[in-house]
Amino acid sequence: MRTTRDEGFTLIELLIVVAIISIIAAIAVPGLLRARMSGNETSALASMKVVNSSQVAYSASCGNNGYATSFVVLGTAAPGTTVGFISPDLGTVAQPQKSGYDFDMPAAAGAAAGPNDCNGSATQTAYYATAVPQTFGTTGGRSFATNAANTVWQVNAAAAPAEPFAAPATPIQ
Repeated sequence: MRTTRDEGFTLIELLIVVAIISIIAAIAVPGLLRARMSGNETSALASMKVVNSSQVAYSASCGNNGYATSFVVLGTAAPGTTVGFISPDLGTVAQPQKSGYDFDMPAAAGAAAGPNDCNGSATQTAYYATAVPQTFGTTGGRSFATNAANTVWQVNAAAAPAEPFAAPATPIQ
């Protein structure tokens, strides 16, 4: 005579395990999203600082004391060199997208036409660059802007701080 043994989990046990996993996921996911948003903001801020240093290098070595009018101009190498003034992740298109942010370099307030650069491209006497989250509150919670004063400004809004910079925008130290 053989006895039968039921082995395995009951439906209730499986439902309890699924519920526990769901609760853990509900607790962990918001933290993960906040960390991702913080990483995107840090990347955008670093890119704004790179724009400042690239514009200074461009102005001093190729721009005849003028500033680049676009990211593409900053990404173009000077004669006799093979590398542009800004990395290819920002310098290959006019309005690059990187790490959940849209970057742009519209005309700066009060900028005038400058001399042509070493590549024959037009320059300007000032620059203004922005970084705005692609989806505000999801890819980023702050927008950034910088200009020829070489200070990055931030604002907790879906639009970049406008020139001249003033409250509610704050400079980043």
